[in-house]
Amino acid sequence: MIAIIDYGMGNLYSVSQALERMDYEYCISSDEETIRSASGVILPGVGTFGDAMLELKRRNLIDVIRDIALCEGKPLLGICLGMQLLFTSSEEYGYHQGLHLLPGHVKRFVGDFNIPHMGWNDLRFHSPHPLLRSVEEGAVYFVHSYHVFPDNPDDILAVTDYHGEVTAIVGRNKIFGMQFHPEKSGDTGEHLLKNFAHLCCKREVAVG
Repeated sequence: MIAIIDYGMGNLYSVSQALERMDYEYCISSDEETIRSASGVILPGVGTFGDAMLELKRRNLIDVIRDIALCEGKPLLGICLGMQLLFTSSEEYGYHQGLHLLPGHVKRFVGDFNIPHMGWNDLRFHSPHPLLRSVEEGAVYFVHSYHVFPDNPDDILAVTDYHGEVTAIVGRNKIFGMQFHPEKSGDTGEHLLKNFAHLCCKREVAVG
């Protein structure tokens, strides 16, 4: 079973419906015991970084997420804001500390162009990885005004271009993040989400 963490700031319905279409068992929960018993965890996110961290703290979920990722080694996927929360800090409306599962910082887009970055952009993969297996470098759907600058370039699995290179997918060990919404990104997004679900359920990732 895959647990989708409910902390009041995630697009829970679209993520759960994507897993249901792929016939994966899931639950939506903020209960510590339920989340810890899952084979993998998804941390969605819509809203602001600081508010999200406050809600995770209020629900006593910060240590739960860190334990699952760092001590238990279960697959964890952050989506959109959820990916940003995996990192050290964000400058969104002040300075805020994140979960610090991956080193790096979240900064606002700067330039004379449309912000937020909203729409479909092609992915460009950095290196082979089980999460990317058999996935084509297709377009996926982004909605964000801030983006991640990982300290370690090896943590970057894929990028996109939006007035410069933007980190799109990150991964280290079994900690993953997608800046876009895979559940709203057609075949490319669904295949990425399916690969993550395979990793959670300890199945061989399908080819083709």
